[in-house]
Amino acid sequence: MASQDELSAFLAGIEQRAFKQARFATRDEAQALDLVQDAMLRLVESYAARPAGELPLLFQRILQNAIRDHYRRQKVRNLWTSLFSSFRPAERDGDSDGDPLDWLPHAAPSPATPEEESAQHRTMALIEAGLAQLPPRQREAFILRYWEELDTAETASVMGCSEGSVKTHCSRACAALSAWLDRHGVSL
Repeated sequence: MASQDELSAFLAGIEQRAFKQARFATRDEAQALDLVQDAMLRLVESYAARPAGELPLLFQRILQNAIRDHYRRQKVRNLWTSLFSSFRPAERDGDSDGDPLDWLPHAAPSPATPEEESAQHRTMALIEAGLAQLPPRQREAFILRYWEELDTAETASVMGCSEGSVKTHCSRACAALSAWLDRHGVSL
């Protein structure tokens, strides 16, 4: 059973990464914050009595389900919105397709020179843009495997699919990101 301190430490350690996952998935900062907060509350309410070692997978499963639920609700909402929009005059509000992602803070040591730091920030921005272009399942598999460092079995459990599907999604995501970076002048 996880102690209150272990649970608090786990939530404090996962919050930034979880927010980035949700932000990549929803492309909406406020919605991402809500999803992460809801996932954390569900974890505490339903699984606080579980051993500390089980918390990472449980939390990832809860967060991914919350993201899927968000997409389901959004799909239904968009259907009804588009049906009823024919009854009102067209509005021109100048909305863009979405907010650009903020730069990811990185845990690596700071580069020695301003030029190296600038190059690193540009590369990180390109990686973020490339991730945003991936299909949702590929993005989810990539983030869980390579950023959250879950193994294939854990990722499959969180995503609710087979290990083979995880490998396929990761392979396709890596190939797409590599091509994306290559097109933008970054060689790996």
